[in-house]
Formats: sequence, structure tokens, C-alpha cells
Amino acid sequence: MRSGLRVSVFNAKESSVKRWIFVPVLGLIAQFATAADIDAGKAKVSTVCAACHGVNGVSVADHIPNLAAQRAGYLADQLAALKDGSRKSEIMNVVAAQLSADDIANVAAYFSAQPGATGNAKSAFLPNLAKTNVRFPANYKTGFTRYHTLNVPESAQVKHYYANETAVAAVRAGKPLPDGSAIFVEIYSAKLDANKKPVAGSDGFFVADQLRAYTTMARDAEWGKDIPDVLRNENWNYAIFSADKQLRTTINQAECLACHVPASKASYVFTMPELAKLRK
Repeated sequence: MRSGLRVSVFNAKESSVKRWIFVPVLGLIAQFATAADIDAGKAKVSTVCAACHGVNGVSVADHIPNLAAQRAGYLADQLAALKDGSRKSEIMNVVAAQLSADDIANVAAYFSAQPGATGNAKSAFLPNLAKTNVRFPANYKTGFTRYHTLNVPESAQVKHYYANETAVAAVRAGKPLPDGSAIFVEIYSAKLDANKKPVAGSDGFFVADQLRAYTTMARDAEWGKDIPDVLRNENWNYAIFSADKQLRTTINQAECLACHVPASKASYVFTMPELAKLRK
């Protein structure tokens, strides 16, 4: 607005120069706008971004931002920052790192072209990511090996980790975890003292109090075939079960997959160093 007012009081010579400069700039902006391929952006969104942000930019959960109707330039800048790591996000750094410059421009243009979200609207999970093939391992207490305990001070939790025979055999042979492997975790609230601080036992680990949930990751042949390459963890699937062993269907498996991508060299298992100790 200010530039327009200033041009109006320039003399004729100044106006002519200003117009000469301004027209090419407009041309560059138009060139940038038309360079983005919205159809290509839609295709990329449908296979990758939609897992969390929805096909039309309306997210699948309250903690994930809506991207519909956001300005293309802003989205492109944020994706570029997530790609180069100058903006930190455990999940989005992994996803953005796999996008090309064209992907970023196209995705930004597509989301920008979508109507804004209204009210408390949410998108449904993508069917291929809402489904998990993991089942609760009823025999984990006797058929799995407990190999690690972890204190989680920020949430006052203690976690017990188990691995099934297939995973243990692979580790002892010095091999990556194959299909048929499973890692299972019990999550307990830690016992608190009078000051509401977690109580540690003689071994230094928090004293387990109430069982809160179970998490598990398992893999088998072709379990990953319908998962987008950007998110795929070979054939691993993930699941969370309530304390009464019921599958939580409101969990977005896409977030688990993206979170574990950086651990690809460790069979996608964060506790592989602890699991590897079973070789001794």
C-alpha cells in the first residue's frame, strides 16, 4: 500500500523507471506461481502428507496443524526450514528431508488452494495407515525375553521392554531383525513419594506402580507394502493397547512410522543397543 502512494507522487521520469522495474518483478511472481504444479502437489499430499494433515489440509488430530488455505509462500518456507533442519520437528524433519524443491513448491501450492477448515473438522486416517496388523502377544510373559527397563522422568513412567524369540535369535546371530520379529513394551506409572517424585528401587529404576498401556512394533511379510515409501519402515507395523489389552484405534500409525525412520540402520528399533547386549 505504501509503495502505491509513493509512486503516485513521483514525477513522470521516476514513474517510468518505477514501472520498468515493477513489471519484471510481477512477471517473476507470476512465473513462480505458475511453476508450482497443483496436481502434482495433490498426488504427493495424497500419498504422504495426508497421513497427518488430511487430503484437503484438514488434519487428523488436534495436535496437528491444519494446512488448508495457508499461504503458499509461508508453507514453502517452513517446509524448506524443516528440510534443512533449521526448524526442528522430530517427525517433520524426517518427512521434509525426502521432499525435493519441486515437491515443496507443489505441496505448498496445493494446500494453499484448499478451502480453510471450519469448526472442529477433522480428516479420517488414511485406510492403509489406520490399519495395523499387530496383535496383542498373549504369551509375551513366557515367550518373550525382557531385555531393558527405562525411566521416563518427564512423565513419571517406567517401561519394561521385551523381544520375541525371532528378534533375539537374529540379534545373537548379529543380523538385522527379520520378518516375524516383535518388540513389546509395558508402560507403568512410577510410584511417587510424598513430594510426588518417582521412587527409585535399589537398582536405580523407578518402582512400577499402575500398568497404563502397552506399545508394540512387529513385522511380517508384506506388512509394509501399502505404506508410502517416505514413511515405510520395511515391514514394521505399530500399535498401542490399553491396560485391558484393547487396541487403541485413535492412534495414527503414520506418526510412529515417521518417528522410527531415523533408526533405519538399527532395524528401526530405538533400544537396539540394549537388545544387542543379549549377544553376550
